[in-house]
Amino acid sequence: MLVISHDVFNARSGTVIAVALTSQPPRAGFPLTLEVRSLRPSEALMGYDQSDSHLSVERIGKRLAKVIPEELAQVVEGLNEIVGV
Repeated sequence: MLVISHDVFNARSGTVIAVALTSQPPRAGFPLTLEVRSLRPSEALMGYDQSDSHLSVERIGKRLAKVIPEELAQVVEGLNEIVGV
């Protein structure tokens, strides 16, 4: 999971907002993916049914890596595209 919510929000709410990640290449016709190179080439699955994308802080382990700001901005921009912002 790629946590996209800010640490202050996470601490105050006890939850995080996250996007699913996979190391598998995207399947044909998958709604919206974005390559995240700073995380061992991974794909952010932004069009994926993420009914579990609002997670409890307790379910998240330690931070394994951090994406570069430009990649995080692209993920957020992709999510904005999905919701029509």
